[in-house]
Amino acid sequence: MSAAVLEMSARPTAAERLADFARVTTDDVDEAAEQIGRIFCPHDLKPTRARAAGFSARHNCAAFAGFSIDYVAYGGSVSIDPGCLERFFLVQVPLTGTARIRAGACELDAVPDRTASLLSPTIPTRMTWADCAQAILLLDRSMVEQRAAALSGRAAGTVEFDPVIDLDAPSGRALRASLAELMTLAERLGPAGRLSPVAMADWREVLLDHLLNGQGHDLSDAIRMFSGRAERLPRALRAARDHLSDNAGEPLDLAQLACASGIGIRALQLGFRRHFGLSISQMLLDMRLAGLNARLAQASPDASITEIAFDLGFTHLGRMAGAYREKFGETPSATLRRRMS
Repeated sequence: MSAAVLEMSARPTAAERLADFARVTTDDVDEAAEQIGRIFCPHDLKPTRARAAGFSARHNCAAFAGFSIDYVAYGGSVSIDPGCLERFFLVQVPLTGTARIRAGACELDAVPDRTASLLSPTIPTRMTWADCAQAILLLDRSMVEQRAAALSGRAAGTVEFDPVIDLDAPSGRALRASLAELMTLAERLGPAGRLSPVAMADWREVLLDHLLNGQGHDLSDAIRMFSGRAERLPRALRAARDHLSDNAGEPLDLAQLACASGIGIRALQLGFRRHFGLSISQMLLDMRLAGLNARLAQASPDASITEIAFDLGFTHLGRMAGAYREKFGETPSATLRRRMS
């Protein structure tokens, strides 16, 4: 277990994390609901007992581009009903106390060192926290959905996760370790500190990989199929896909692709349809669009969308913009503006 995980899990009950990033500190139920609702989303917050004796609320938040790491704690037992989160995904790792969580038809108990939760924005959620403090990762919905689209070869749309995270499983341990490391990093930086654009991009990649490749969701099979992991690919198709990826910025040459794979053009076309569910040209377009999205997500403020698009092999900017909008749900310029904001 990493030192960061030990630090996050071994602190006494009274301790809190991200203390320098305090956003809400109150023992008033209505004030807690209003202020925390502004940070997350509007929600119904009630003590489970008629009297609110012993109630307290604490929310500390270190925000980054596209995600935040938070410490949220409630004294006493409270029910929380946010309905659908709408704008974001939430990973909740309990530090102290317990939380009973109902996400859609699934009900789970979040317990320190055993079980965490992952809430999807389109699944209605209700929770009861009992003297509970949690480390919470918030991820922008559009960022997650766009990456899922790029990985699965589908148009951007809703992604719904299995809400149960097993902290004893390798993927759960890895996610927990990353959140502990991120929380410790934020504390060391302090509110005035800033991550470099490169470090910010690296963290986004780590967090998206944990979610989309480590946790089950309704596009998991599509991602495995699109990447060729759902079944053992014939060697010729693996070679063709790799050649296509390595030369995505070049004009499509089917004869050259067939030569690189060692089989005929028609066999290649049929093989792509059967194993990937896409034509060769559709896969090339998806590779270029995914590359454009990744480049724009890390681009400098003075970057030229046109230059990046031409560099990736696009020659018709109007068709590129239309395909990008259909796949990611926004224009290339909107992605760049979000990166710059």
